[in-house]
Amino acid sequence: MCHRKACRRVVQQYVVMSEFLGYARVSTAEQTAALQQDALRAAGCSRIWSDTASGTRTDRPQLATLFDHLRTGDTLVVWRLDRLGRSLPHLIETIGELQGRGVGFKSVQENIDTTTPGGRLVFHVFGALASFERELIQERTLAGLAAARERGRLGGRPSALSPAKLRQARKMIGEKTPVTEVAQVLGVSRATLYRRVPELGAAPTTPRARSS
Repeated sequence: MCHRKACRRVVQQYVVMSEFLGYARVSTAEQTAALQQDALRAAGCSRIWSDTASGTRTDRPQLATLFDHLRTGDTLVVWRLDRLGRSLPHLIETIGELQGRGVGFKSVQENIDTTTPGGRLVFHVFGALASFERELIQERTLAGLAAARERGRLGGRPSALSPAKLRQARKMIGEKTPVTEVAQVLGVSRATLYRRVPELGAAPTTPRARSS
């Protein structure tokens, strides 16, 4: 009997210690987080942290502070999924980090709750979609590079000196036009000309100033 009472006290203590902690974010100072904060309070959040930062920024000081406050059994609550994640892969990574710490996640608008079997299933599906998207992008990139190689082109940054410019450079150099002037006319650097036009020979080195 005493053993049961002790277990009951532990469970009650765990329930009391667990909290719903809210996070709100707006992109600019002109916007207000009041709507999000009201929804988070209605969802049962005891405390709320708010950031003013665009969705692509990685530095969110209030979110970092919130993560420091999260304990096992707590639930992080947001008004909408895009308030937390910068992208779907980033969102999946963040939720995975929370789950690894024993912290739940809830989104009010999408009605997602990872403390329930249905909510966990949704995020497994999201993770599969993110993986599929990465594989699809990689497949398209490889196919594009293969097609470029078949056409005699290599992947990467296009050359600053096109075939037409290269012919013009050789013509001007053959007419004894100074290399600096050729580079200015064609909109390329002297180093590019020396690299692409073998007739110029090696690029001259700039003598270093002697230290006194």
